[in-house]
Amino acid sequence: MSQVQSNLHRTAWGDWWEGTRRADIWWTLSWFDIVLRYRRSMLGPLWLTLSMGAMIGGMGPIYSSLFGNKLTDFFPYLTLGIIFWNLFFSIVSDACNAFITSAHYLKQGYFPISMFVWRAMSRNLIQFAHQIVLFIPVALWAGISLSWHSLLVIPAFALLLINAHAVGLVLGLMCTRFRDVVQIVTSVMQMLMFLTPVFWKPDNLPGRAKLILWNPFAQMLDLLRTPLLGGVSHVHNWYGVLVWTAVALILATVLFVKYRRRVVYWL
Repeated sequence: MSQVQSNLHRTAWGDWWEGTRRADIWWTLSWFDIVLRYRRSMLGPLWLTLSMGAMIGGMGPIYSSLFGNKLTDFFPYLTLGIIFWNLFFSIVSDACNAFITSAHYLKQGYFPISMFVWRAMSRNLIQFAHQIVLFIPVALWAGISLSWHSLLVIPAFALLLINAHAVGLVLGLMCTRFRDVVQIVTSVMQMLMFLTPVFWKPDNLPGRAKLILWNPFAQMLDLLRTPLLGGVSHVHNWYGVLVWTAVALILATVLFVKYRRRVVYWL
């Protein structure tokens, strides 16, 4: 195998850049993942929209009554919370298996491993695009008025993508080497769903309990959800997410440089 073709002879930067720039490959692979998942289905990926809409429609009135919130205020809040949390959960879950499910490609030695993290991310973004459209009728029904502050969702989403790719590299490497990490991550994410304001509002928490809002998922959710509800996120959430982003990038860089060549032997 020539030095140009072999994945083992690429530098860390070369591997990352080669995998990143070949969007034609990883986007096509992710799209085929969606197509194959709903093969022979009449509605196809629209089932993503319908299933999410059914869950939100059923939970909205119930949780609004439980927490004593006005439905027109709580329903958009819950809709964005569930949609974004589903994106977080699916990104983290797919990151754990990004290399494992792509073993037949990686064993050929040509494909850069970073490509398959992008593949997992883009697959989840396609699913997210089918689900976020549910917020449009909800926002119109609730009479949400957007302002220029709503554009803050753009840098917030960019931070989400950066963190998703960094976490994808970290979890992809760790879960390929230690397969039990997949179960640990799944259990932690299930626990964090209830510690993150997805179904409830932070205003209902007493003083000391608000410390749980310092978890990175709660901060990222606030940055993404608040602008779309016509508000402005707290500045400490921006600082918190930026710190988590720096930590994730450093950890991903160290692990990627040191262990990326061993992935094919762990599969």
